[in-house]
Amino acid sequence: MKGIIMAGGKGTRLRPLTCDLPKPLVPVANRPVMAYGLELLQRHGITEVGVTLHYLSEKVQEYFLNQGFEGRLAFFREEKSLGTAGSVKNAASFLDDTFVVLSGDALTDLDLTAAIAFHRERGALATLVLTRVECPLEYGVVLMEEDGRIRCFLEKPGWSEVFSDTVNTGIYILEPEILDYVPAGEEFDFSKDLFPLLLREGKPLYGVVLEGYWCDIGNLEAYRQAQEDVLAGRVKLSLPGQEIAPGIRVEEGVEIDPTARIEGPVLIGAGSRVGPGVHVGPYTVLGRECCLQEGASLKRSILWDRCFVGRGASLRGVVLGHQVQVHAGVSAYEGVVVGDRSVLQEGSELEPGVKLWPHKVVEKGAKVKDSLVWGYGYRRYLFGAEGVLGLANIELTPESVARLGSAFGACLGKGSAVVVTSDSYPVSLMLKKALIAGLQGVGLRVKDAGEGVTPMTRFAVRHYDLAGGVHIKVTSQNPDKVRLVFLEATGGNLSRSTERKVEEFFYREDFARETPTGIFPVDFLEEVFSAYLEHLSRLCSPRLSGLRLALLYEPLNLARFVRGLAERTGITWLEFDAAYSSSHPRPWSFYQQRLPDLCRMVVENGADGGAVLDANADHLVLIDERGRIIQDDLFTALLALVTLKQQKGPVVVPVTAPRAVEELASKYRAKVVRTKASRRELWREAWQHAAEHALLYFDALAAILRIFSFVAENRTTLAKLADEIPSYFLVRRDVPVAWKAKGRVIRRLAEEHRGKQVEFIDGVKVYHPEGWTLILPDPEEPVCRVFSEGASMEIAESLTDFYSERIKELTED
Repeated sequence: MKGIIMAGGKGTRLRPLTCDLPKPLVPVANRPVMAYGLELLQRHGITEVGVTLHYLSEKVQEYFLNQGFEGRLAFFREEKSLGTAGSVKNAASFLDDTFVVLSGDALTDLDLTAAIAFHRERGALATLVLTRVECPLEYGVVLMEEDGRIRCFLEKPGWSEVFSDTVNTGIYILEPEILDYVPAGEEFDFSKDLFPLLLREGKPLYGVVLEGYWCDIGNLEAYRQAQEDVLAGRVKLSLPGQEIAPGIRVEEGVEIDPTARIEGPVLIGAGSRVGPGVHVGPYTVLGRECCLQEGASLKRSILWDRCFVGRGASLRGVVLGHQVQVHAGVSAYEGVVVGDRSVLQEGSELEPGVKLWPHKVVEKGAKVKDSLVWGYGYRRYLFGAEGVLGLANIELTPESVARLGSAFGACLGKGSAVVVTSDSYPVSLMLKKALIAGLQGVGLRVKDAGEGVTPMTRFAVRHYDLAGGVHIKVTSQNPDKVRLVFLEATGGNLSRSTERKVEEFFYREDFARETPTGIFPVDFLEEVFSAYLEHLSRLCSPRLSGLRLALLYEPLNLARFVRGLAERTGITWLEFDAAYSSSHPRPWSFYQQRLPDLCRMVVENGADGGAVLDANADHLVLIDERGRIIQDDLFTALLALVTLKQQKGPVVVPVTAPRAVEELASKYRAKVVRTKASRRELWREAWQHAAEHALLYFDALAAILRIFSFVAENRTTLAKLADEIPSYFLVRRDVPVAWKAKGRVIRRLAEEHRGKQVEFIDGVKVYHPEGWTLILPDPEEPVCRVFSEGASMEIAESLTDFYSERIKELTED
């Protein structure tokens, strides 16, 4: 049997360590990570190995040819990136029998012999070696039948899409004929392209879960963790050197002063010198020929070859590339990464999270700050349910927002035009300036449309045919937080793949800065407000004139919209608290508390209805003329009904919508399209199906006008429309689930319902004879949301109780 090691990756998320070094050569315990993969293959009797190369291929080839690998190595270079499956296809001439594929950047001791035996027993075309992880977002998530046949596969899901904690390790046992499905000379990926193709065609695709250690060294955090795991003995592999004391391993030619204090586990590379009074703390790795001068102190730090650390320097949780000079009295803290041949001059200080690219010089006594400080609570994944959410001026500061702007701009490309808006609150206006600066800094053309609401920004992106847009708003759910809503060219939220690209640019910080002469001035679009109101006016019926609607809203940000629509449509607004004014929006809980008062106002004034608007016109609650509240699922059903009556199907609704929508669609002979619960997916499906009603979910002002226009045109009332909606019983509940347990919980629930009617549109949706339950992991909070619908309220509550308790049990396992 032969092996293939894929060693062509650039390792962009490991920068600045991989700026001049291919990822397979990144050292773990003073040996390139790929060397451990070769040893693993050897231990399982595989000595003929092909290596696929692309990025800095000559360095990989030169290193391993000079190391005298005991076996046959064949190298296959790609002129252009071919993807994972494409790179193996490029080595097809080498593969004439069953073969094993490994990633050159993975550290593992999994039992390949057991995987090969499983593959042969099942007669598989392809067998994926799987493991279980706490956070599955970075991997391909897999769900299997009892015999190991793969049932579902999703590459790098969002939290709401996670259906298991069982993930693809990138280790495969394959038959050579599988390469017939891979086009030659084209970019083609195992997980994104080949495996979904095999699933669709019903080919024997299997997975085997193995016990043991596996770590995909895909980012700096994983790299640090892998070093600790090796030193702690959590992975079975051979380490260089010998143990001179418990947990203290040294290579040849190491000199340690008798007054130095060393606490294991540590590894000290060949030829290194540890001076008097030096303290080397646990989980530290010194590369070859490093020099630590008197009084230096290191803890949990990784130094590559030939690093110098001067007198009294202090390193805590730091990674230094090759030949880095750390002069006397320097301090560097948790998360600092310094690229090759950089120099930190005497007395300088690097704050947590600072990254220096190769060949940089930090001047004497300088204090280097960075906007990304993990201790302030930044998540590894920036994007949540809708854009980026964080505490105002703590998590989302002007510095971090400027960098977000640059990261977004880098994705769109130099010269692209984007619109930027914010609501009227001071913190949003402050952050908007920072965002614009970040966008300009990477060469974008910025259209500042001033203050407004989210749907106005969506309109502006489409109206002016722009590449994208950003709206900054204070959230009504928590007025201490701000949200940056990033939009693509259709006006919808960014795709998950684009969000990931923005995140990568944000964390890597290697986007190209524009020259001073290439920076475009800001173009102020003062006419957007009027154009948007004109757009809304075209949605209206002339019969709206004279309609009386009670309104509860945020005057600071919405007053000009409310008044402008009154002038254009003739609607009379009965404002609930017209005198209210504040520099901060009220929380959404306030609106819910005042709903009974607004209902009374509608009835007592004989109004045609009422509405509650949040500060950015994203969310809407309606009240009919009888004082009945229409929100959430009832509002979804109402939008569907209005659409069906106008014969403008199909109806697009989220997976959480009640079955009443299907009943209505059946009555009007229309199709229902259910989407994932996220606003991004709802917009995408609505856009693809030209379902204008679904776009009203994203524009509360337009929704008010369209719904009451229909009421006026058809001489009906809101209450009569609501009465036509079939009865339903839907219960929602949030169940606390730790982030690390979400994947396991969803996977266990999916396994427990094998053979039953289950959907994986979003989360896990389980059907029962008299109802259904959807378990949906939240992307922003450590909770799973449980939605249950039943033939009666008792059944809905019973289903919710059952699954809530089961989730708690699985969390505690």
